[in-house]
Amino acid sequence: MSELLLRHHAPDASGLVHRVTPESAGWSYVGFELWRLRPGQRIAAATGEREACLVIVGGKADITAGAQSWQGLGDRNGPFEGKSPCSIYVPWHEEFAATAVTDLELAVCWSPGGGDFPVRLIPPEAVATSSRGKGSNVRHVRDILPEGEPAHSLLVVEVITPGGNWSSYPPHKHDVDNPPEESLLEETYYHRVNPSQGFALQRVYTDDRSLDAALVVEDGDVVLVPRGYHPCAAAHGYDLYYLNVMAGPKRVWRFTTEAAHRWLTA
Repeated sequence: MSELLLRHHAPDASGLVHRVTPESAGWSYVGFELWRLRPGQRIAAATGEREACLVIVGGKADITAGAQSWQGLGDRNGPFEGKSPCSIYVPWHEEFAATAVTDLELAVCWSPGGGDFPVRLIPPEAVATSSRGKGSNVRHVRDILPEGEPAHSLLVVEVITPGGNWSSYPPHKHDVDNPPEESLLEETYYHRVNPSQGFALQRVYTDDRSLDAALVVEDGDVVLVPRGYHPCAAAHGYDLYYLNVMAGPKRVWRFTTEAAHRWLTA
């Protein structure tokens, strides 16, 4: 099994399913956690030198962050309901806690912190939505924490790719720190598949093929993208959701499309 693919599994006693850190991934910026909590279960953490974005993938939660608190946050049971999520941005040097009100699927997205940003709620109506592509390359984007919204280094986005379609395609990369042409961003993909017995494909590869991994992705898997191109394909009949976390030395998303496939965007 590729070291880039983290398989889904049952949560541990605390509710933790996935934890990616810079140390575990062998990189410098991105962290990611996925929690599945039963009603009444609680997690708490301090951001320290990092910033965080808490994304309610499905269910309801009571959340405190800094001096603020919210009750019963969450307006969807899961990511395939056609709704944007509720999220909370937490800057560095703050604390947060989340308690599950219902069965809860909670993503905690991490990156290095800095600056002077307040704790804030990102409600569904504040999430910009768009559709990209045409034909079998259509996907639907929910920008939770894009570069135009305040944060130090963190970028967070959800994408729904209908069954039979491609996404993160034509293949693009963002692994060179050379803005405005390209920015260096590490990235995680948290995948969900609907219906859950389906699968998707993701390839992660570089121009020189020193990295070239073709991955079969199932519901609940995480894929690490340290560098290179990273297109996805959703199998016919199975919609694909992914939550992207990106961060790097500069908080801009600039990418290079693989030269062999640029004709697709002409």
